[in-house]
Amino acid sequence: MKKSLLAIALLTFATSSFLYLTPPGLSIREFLAQTVISTQHRDWAWIFVGADKRDYMVKMSHQFTETSALEKQNMGLIKHNRKARSVDELISEVKDISGQFWKGKMIYVYDPTSIRVVVPHKAGEGERISSMVERTGAVAGINGGGFIDPDGLGNGFAPIGLIMSGSEPVYSDVDAYTAQHIVGFTKEGTLVVGKYSLTELRELGVTDAVSFLAPRLIANGNPQITNGDGGWGRAPRTAIGQREDGTLIFVVIDGRQTHSVGATLKEVQDLLLKEGAVNAGMMDGGASSELVVKGEVVTKPSSRYGERRLPSGILVFDDPASYKVDRIWDGLQTIDPGGAYDHPDFLKEQEQIKKQQANQPKKTEPAKTEDPAKTGTSGGTAKPPATKPPETSGGTGSTGAGSGTPTGGGSTGTTKPDAGGSTSGSGTPAGGASNGGGATGGGSTGTGQGGAGTTAPGGTSGTGTGTGGSATDGGTAKPPAGTGTGSSGTETGTGTGTATPPPAAGGSGTGQTTLPPTGGTTGGTTGGTTTTKPPAGTGTGTTTPGTGSGSGTTSGTTAGTTTGTSGTAK
Repeated sequence: MKKSLLAIALLTFATSSFLYLTPPGLSIREFLAQTVISTQHRDWAWIFVGADKRDYMVKMSHQFTETSALEKQNMGLIKHNRKARSVDELISEVKDISGQFWKGKMIYVYDPTSIRVVVPHKAGEGERISSMVERTGAVAGINGGGFIDPDGLGNGFAPIGLIMSGSEPVYSDVDAYTAQHIVGFTKEGTLVVGKYSLTELRELGVTDAVSFLAPRLIANGNPQITNGDGGWGRAPRTAIGQREDGTLIFVVIDGRQTHSVGATLKEVQDLLLKEGAVNAGMMDGGASSELVVKGEVVTKPSSRYGERRLPSGILVFDDPASYKVDRIWDGLQTIDPGGAYDHPDFLKEQEQIKKQQANQPKKTEPAKTEDPAKTGTSGGTAKPPATKPPETSGGTGSTGAGSGTPTGGGSTGTTKPDAGGSTSGSGTPAGGASNGGGATGGGSTGTGQGGAGTTAPGGTSGTGTGTGGSATDGGTAKPPAGTGTGSSGTETGTGTGTATPPPAAGGSGTGQTTLPPTGGTTGGTTGGTTTTKPPAGTGTGTTTPGTGSGSGTTSGTTAGTTTGTSGTAK
């Protein structure tokens, strides 16, 4: 994760440094700003060049658009050579075109008098070009003029500028004497591109026209873009050019998609120059760009909803006079351009998103679990059991036996003397101290061996030693309390015991280790207990009159037992 973040940071730093600190980076940023300026979101161009530079670029773009429209068109340049033709000869086959960063379609219209500007059939919203073609029986069509388009979700019913169809203005947002940028056609089929008022268009014999604020590409055979790329970046494009023989060229280039980024204005201009166009102009572009031939959309509109609703289209008819325009804007005081609130495809999309969100399972938090038991679980701590007070029993010739808990507390012991003067003791090697029992009199020493102990996993075997007491012949003495110590892990314990000397003169004793029934735990070790038999412990005992002591030491982590041996006394 850290490596990925570091790589992203380094890439961001390198890219930013290149874009903002090098001349090539500046060119790229300006190009991106030009692309944004040519859209409905030109304000966002400041991200690439800043607000001041953006405003300057917008100003220069408008200035170029105005400059390209100054040259008046030579209406005699086009030599119409109309011949009898069939409907199949009206247009060419669709031709594929492409450049380094774009792909598109192109057709030739051999009879320029077949063109009509078509508007939507009903008031309140625009109409898709494919619908216009199907409804009117047209042979082909492309998108027409510009319109107000809030957030790219407009309804296509609010045109910008002028719309003429059948020699009459269907819509205009200015008076008849204000010049506007237009693309139009005369009755003879001459393409007119430039800035003209409605009055001037009528004088030129223009019957059909639409408005779009864009530079003229070619005027009277002269390219208008001689430096740079036209200043509009890359985007979907729709353009019309005309050859000297009157043949019209419809060009539609896809853009804003993986298969086609889009074309610059200069690339479109150069394409039309190569095709022999002497006059050429731009139509509305972007997501509106499309070409429909014989009812089929042959290009790929960049709108995520497919074809857009538009206020006008330029269509090719076998019989153009058959089309009767609908005057859908007559009498309207206000025109609603629409937006997200009434866009049917957008609203449907939002409804689907809401349904998907509603169907998603709700996130549930995992149930809280209780803390694991501290006894017998990993990481827990075992509490030592309560200890019992020591109890003793006197007897001739016997030593006391002690039993202790495995957690370090003192444990009790009980001694039962052997008839022959031998004694036995028992204790736990897990840290409890064993009690010494009574010892028989006599002077000899006794030895004993510890038995098996119980050791938990990871524990070690334990050994124990003990000493008995001694007494004089025939006498009975109570020696001081014997002491014993034991260890198990890190815990220690102590115990006390008493011994009674036997009357016998001598004796011997043996010791043994007694296994406890269960293993203890220290430090909270979990899992089952394992019973092992450690090496035998050894014990030695000596007696002195009136005294006795016992001690046991065990290494390990679980319970075991050890005993000391009693001695004999003379």
